[in-house]
Amino acid sequence: MEALKPEEISHPPLDQLQGLEYCIDSNPSWGEAIALGFQHYILALGTAVMIPSFLVHYMGGTDGDKVRVVQTLLFVQGINTLLQTLFGTRLPTVIGGSYAFMVPVISIIHDSSLANIENPHIRFLNTMRAVQGALIVASSIQIILGYSQIWAICSRFFSPLGMVPVIALVGFGLFDRGFPVVGKCVEIGIPMFILFVVFSQYLKNFHLRQLPVLERFALLITITVIWAYAHLLTASGAYRHRPEQTQLNCRTDKANLISSAPWIKIPYPLQWGAPTFDAGHGFGMMAAVLVSLIESTGAYKAASRLASATPPPAHVLSRGIGWQGIGILLNGLFGTLTGSTVSVENVGLLGSTRVGSRRVIQISAGFMIFFSILGKFGALFASIPFTIFAAVYCVLFGLVASVGLSFLQFTNMNSMRNLFITGVALFLGLSIPEYFREYTAKALHGPAHTRAGWFNDFLNTIFFSSPTVALIVAVFLDNTLDYKDSARDRGMPWWVKFRTFKGDSRNEEFYTLPFNLNRFFPPS
Repeated sequence: MEALKPEEISHPPLDQLQGLEYCIDSNPSWGEAIALGFQHYILALGTAVMIPSFLVHYMGGTDGDKVRVVQTLLFVQGINTLLQTLFGTRLPTVIGGSYAFMVPVISIIHDSSLANIENPHIRFLNTMRAVQGALIVASSIQIILGYSQIWAICSRFFSPLGMVPVIALVGFGLFDRGFPVVGKCVEIGIPMFILFVVFSQYLKNFHLRQLPVLERFALLITITVIWAYAHLLTASGAYRHRPEQTQLNCRTDKANLISSAPWIKIPYPLQWGAPTFDAGHGFGMMAAVLVSLIESTGAYKAASRLASATPPPAHVLSRGIGWQGIGILLNGLFGTLTGSTVSVENVGLLGSTRVGSRRVIQISAGFMIFFSILGKFGALFASIPFTIFAAVYCVLFGLVASVGLSFLQFTNMNSMRNLFITGVALFLGLSIPEYFREYTAKALHGPAHTRAGWFNDFLNTIFFSSPTVALIVAVFLDNTLDYKDSARDRGMPWWVKFRTFKGDSRNEEFYTLPFNLNRFFPPS
């Protein structure tokens, strides 16, 4: 038998991902784009509803307060998404709420000066204002690091090898939002997962008027089917005598959003009153802002690949972080109970639909703003059981993680140095946050438990985040371990041309600002 040639065994590295139907600056027809934008809006509802649902009642808020926070979060999400796609990185990314802010927010809720207020409504308002003040202060971190181009300078220490664990754990690090949640209501979660995989993958070649309907709109179709099935189970009394927790996860009428939502309500800045400022709260929140910055950096790299664009140049990435800081400032001014980060599930949906169009994401931002104002209609969609979203996350988070692993093609994985760095960063990125989670669940406080609350919040928030731990470990090892003689093994000859705007001619096509604004903000 004739010996195989090297090119028949391996695949050549590709700057841009192939096989996408629409890339970052190509657009589907308006009808298709609107339907795809609505699909991204529906997917973004999962996190937008989950975070306020968890936090508001802890603060003493009512269902009406929860609805207002959800509406406000969606409204600000829409604004931030538009700002990011127009003036930030310009990548097709939805800017949504972030779980990274949960640790400092819960710490503020448990602050004795707030927790001891007897009137629940007053406690809710005062806690909300304290969170707002902390967000406003902490947003300065991203604004300064972004617009001063300090983050661009920091990114010079990144390499394809160092970014692999970070991007991979942006997806893998969210494993506790996937099947552990599906398992709380398997009769809804498992069918949703199976249907979504079958429609988006096995039936992707089914065309209707030359459009791959099942692949392109798998999320909308499967959510509609399973939501109707869940409603049927609820109406038939299947959960009548089940435990309260099962009913919360399975029933379609337990969210109490529709009955509590106003018909029309426009969120506005300082709607909860004047923010209050506390140095300890602000410092703890700064850790969440740093985590959000690192997670978003990984998600932007993944989004650029799934939009068939080149990796964003350092100054474009820094510009995006600056605008994300503005987004967190808006979160603080409006009162959303969380800061901003790139929505990982929506990045995964770019790959699942094979549509990386910027216009689609901008349309989804329009839906977020529109339905956050029309309260009843928005609340209808927001009442979809979270188990349905968790089933889809099992696919979409995995897809984002695999994009991170795809950066290994630019490195030498026959190098023991590279194997060591990749393996240790991935393992510690999963293992350390898991230790922090288990410790907190048992002791009801994090491993960092000193008299300085701000210090506890800072350390616990940093080490709760898988991508943050991975970045610390991978970048440190990559820049200290035999780094002088390993530039080629690390993938630097390929990476270096994407560090500057003029390093690759395609950067201008993907990342130039609209309205000829590059005249006033020339790229570096």
